[in-house]
Amino acid sequence: MSNQPQSLSMNAPSGGSSSSMVSLPEAQMNKDQKMASAESLVLELINPDLRENALLELSKKRELFQDLAPLLWNSFGTIAALLQEIVSIYPVLSPPNLTPAQSNRVCNALALLQLLGKLPLRALILDVQCVASHSETRMLFLNAHIPLYLYPFLNTNSKSRPFEYLRLTSLGVIGALVKVDDTEVISFLLSTEIIPLCLRTMEMGSELSKTVATFIVQKILLDDVGLDYICTTAERFFAVGRVLGNMVTALADQPSSRLLKHIIRCYLRLSDNPRACDALRSCLPDMLKDATFSSCLREDQTARRWLQQLLHNVGGNRVAAFQTGGGFDHMLVN
Repeated sequence: MSNQPQSLSMNAPSGGSSSSMVSLPEAQMNKDQKMASAESLVLELINPDLRENALLELSKKRELFQDLAPLLWNSFGTIAALLQEIVSIYPVLSPPNLTPAQSNRVCNALALLQLLGKLPLRALILDVQCVASHSETRMLFLNAHIPLYLYPFLNTNSKSRPFEYLRLTSLGVIGALVKVDDTEVISFLLSTEIIPLCLRTMEMGSELSKTVATFIVQKILLDDVGLDYICTTAERFFAVGRVLGNMVTALADQPSSRLLKHIIRCYLRLSDNPRACDALRSCLPDMLKDATFSSCLREDQTARRWLQQLLHNVGGNRVAAFQTGGGFDHMLVN
């Protein structure tokens, strides 16, 4: 053990004089310094006395460490330490006794987990990047069923700030997974019942949580496997449709163009399924058909185009639905 190298980097130089190091470009030297700092902090994660500070520093600097995801995954004891942080707060979820300090600490752990699955979520609402976002570690992350450790956080009812922060960060991890457009990811999430958890957040979360949860449902629907899953039974379709409809009603009083855009995209994708399109003729909210959201969508040409296409699809003929074996009303009767 005395001969074991201290560095965790798989690309650490095996030798060379100090003069050769001096000749390296400054950018490379900065990169090496950042990696050395990351390695030191990752080593501290397995020490319970040093872990809280290491979590904070790594979560703040995660964008600076290019290869942090593989480093986290391949370092001895690191993933176990992150999971230990997550499960340690399960007892305070019900009854809800989560403190801001506990929420911040576990969210720092979640921010690192998010690095393991995809590219950074710059286009998404969150600034939490992690293990779930890296191509080398994404499937390892799923095969280990690590997202399941987050599901209890999405199954909470408290609207307090610590719980909302925890819910939002957990959604960010799932959002990082679906953003990569991988059918294997979608199939995994569907098999673990992510849809009911997203629908719960879409009903009771903050605007930001609702937006991210709706984005996840949207990405699932955009995959053919996801669309087929939702539209296989009338119960699934109407569960999604009911929540989307309630959100539209709520947005009439408190408009959010960003959230409305994701809702419209969900409806538009549902209209690609003949039976769902037929059902939407009777359950699509009237406020999407009139001028209720004209001002809200004035600056968003894409959302307006999606809405126009949705209304065109829903206004078409009813032949296709019945050629596939009847609409959802027929399924419910039987």
